[in-house]
Amino acid sequence: MAHDTIAGIVERSGELAGLPFPIHAHMLRHGTGYYLANRGIDTRTIQSYLGHKNIQHTVRYTELASTKFQGLWDD
Repeated sequence: MAHDTIAGIVERSGELAGLPFPIHAHMLRHGTGYYLANRGIDTRTIQSYLGHKNIQHTVRYTELASTKFQGLWDD
């Protein structure tokens, strides 16, 4: 599939869902990053999976992860 085709499908899906803001295909990539970070996946693993050359592009996902400190003090 061409990039434009995927972008159109994602954009139209957002419209059909009645979302109050425009949707773009790159949001799927961001959603994946946040999902993996919230599952507690290692930052370097997320970096590799998303193909980021710079770790700072990946850190944004892990900074907001709700599970960031989960289990830190478990016995």
